[in-house]
Amino acid sequence: MTTGKVFNLVYSTVVKEHLGAIEAKYYSLIRQKIEEQLLYEPDIETENRKMLVVPNAVEATWEIRFGPNNRFRVFYAVDRVAREVQILAIGVKVGNRLLIGREEIEL
Repeated sequence: MTTGKVFNLVYSTVVKEHLGAIEAKYYSLIRQKIEEQLLYEPDIETENRKMLVVPNAVEATWEIRFGPNNRFRVFYAVDRVAREVQILAIGVKVGNRLLIGREEIEL
């Protein structure tokens, strides 16, 4: 684990709806990966953490991917001054489709 100041995780109110479309058996994995990836240095690119270069439907600036076949996506924004990570959406990638909640989002 990286040492340094911890960022606060702030979840958008719609994230609960997004999780409702995902099997409950994955909730602990999702929580674990969010905490592991975003509490420290959430705005440093890694193999599975990327800055988004095109606007998207959830207005996120960053994405992490993880899970079986990298199927889960967490979209977020970072406020370095407030030391906050705003979790804006959680989705599932199925083939060429991204499902956030019960909606398909164009990539």
